[in-house]
Amino acid sequence: MERRTALRCARFGALTIAAAIFAACSATRPPPAPIAVAPANGASIVGVASWYGPGFNGHRTSSGAIYDQDGLTAASTAFPLGSRLRVTNLDNGQSVVVTVNDHGPYVKGRKLDLSRRAARQIGMIGTGTAPVRMVVLETPAGGPALGERYFVQVGSFADPAHAESVRERLAARYHDVEIQPVRDPSGRLYRVRMGAFASREDAAARAARMIRMGFPAFVITE
Repeated sequence: MERRTALRCARFGALTIAAAIFAACSATRPPPAPIAVAPANGASIVGVASWYGPGFNGHRTSSGAIYDQDGLTAASTAFPLGSRLRVTNLDNGQSVVVTVNDHGPYVKGRKLDLSRRAARQIGMIGTGTAPVRMVVLETPAGGPALGERYFVQVGSFADPAHAESVRERLAARYHDVEIQPVRDPSGRLYRVRMGAFASREDAAARAARMIRMGFPAFVITE
């Protein structure tokens, strides 16, 4: 009887330790990107805007479009992809109308990343950031929660050469592998991801295959 009790306690202890290890590993994964809920037309938000340009020009945005720093576009997680905004620089009163076609900025306290051309039109190229008012002119049709797509992230690297090495290895088997440069408080990162997938189930199945190959893969939602 004492031996059976000891065995049960040992098994319970092993399961507890395994659960703790799994929870610790899961906690290290970055959270998925927030999904914006469409504000009503005419809604106004005040926040800090920045701008992004040469280092990202020509890369694919979260909407699937290629980023053009000379277009009138913006990146945000406060508005769904496809939203049209009037952005006014509160320091000088200058305004510009932009379309949100990307997610960002990845810096705490900022609401919007403008294209280089849009930033120039409201006089914030030199300052880099500015307090702005963002007024919603138009939201994409289809409901309040929009633009949900699923991706599988397989790695995030400070060294672009390392990211490219991983991309090439996976591209030999999969056609949907890309490198996504992002800004982070610690500097620029290069995320290797796969997708987009139409459903979370499809993305989860790919992530499971990547984990079996040894990658720390997980599903992100945009």
